[in-house]
Amino acid sequence: MEPKEKSSGILYIVSTPIGNLEDITLRALRILKEVDLIAAEDTRRTRQLLSHYGIHKPLLSYHEHNRRMREESLLEELRKGMSVALVTDAGTPGISDPGEHLVRRAVQESIPLVPIPGPSALVAALSVSGLPSDSFLFYGFLPSKATGREKLLRALKERAETLIFYESPKRLRSFLEDASRILGERRVIVAREMTKVYEEVYRGTVSEVLRKLGKEDIKGEVTIVMEGCTSPAGAEGPSIAEALEHYFYEVGLPLKEAIACVAEELKVSKREVYRESLPWKIKARDRHRQEILLPAKDREKISGEQKT
Repeated sequence: MEPKEKSSGILYIVSTPIGNLEDITLRALRILKEVDLIAAEDTRRTRQLLSHYGIHKPLLSYHEHNRRMREESLLEELRKGMSVALVTDAGTPGISDPGEHLVRRAVQESIPLVPIPGPSALVAALSVSGLPSDSFLFYGFLPSKATGREKLLRALKERAETLIFYESPKRLRSFLEDASRILGERRVIVAREMTKVYEEVYRGTVSEVLRKLGKEDIKGEVTIVMEGCTSPAGAEGPSIAEALEHYFYEVGLPLKEAIACVAEELKVSKREVYRESLPWKIKARDRHRQEILLPAKDREKISGEQKT
């Protein structure tokens, strides 16, 4: 139960609907009616919610671009004993949004915090994903730049937990293409506009979902739930280096063909294999030089062995 003493100055973390306005809890409505002030990430959106339920309270904007300035004024009101409700655009404040900074400051100053639980896009998407939910990793929004996104995906490649991301609809396809190349074919769902009129869920492997999306103009909030690594520990396939060694030395393929075979077998990009092949380029050049120095009959023998 929440503290009763209003004079203590309480910061309520109030979850609001991610789409359908009926998803707000009775407790959240009561708290929004009782507090002295509501700090909202988007005052226009919050005002629509409050108006729908006939709630009239002072609103103060609190978002990523003004949070440093607003934190001090909000903390000052809390120190004076005012009760403040923190709400985000949609869902639970502090989850991939600037509310986490205000919460951290309140903890540092021992200001009472009370969670008012409710809707959350990541939990809603996970609940209908059909993927393991006993262990999952939530990463929020990925880096917008391709290099940062690739680095994070490589770090997650061996994680067995179900992976959950938020993503911009504009970057959705590039994310899935990177995931297919780096993580391989995995089951995935892309949940769009959850609880809203045009709610839609795409299911399948990464490549299947990409085909289903086609050239469609994706809009709205997007949550991605992806299967974790399913290879048992110690039972992973060969590394790129091991596969290159096999095709280059044991099979005897030219380096260019070896790279193509490794990319196909391991479902990775040729560019990634090429980076790993740079030491082999030196070895291939040295081997070629050595073969030139051999007598003709020995070169023919080596060539015949490679063909067989």
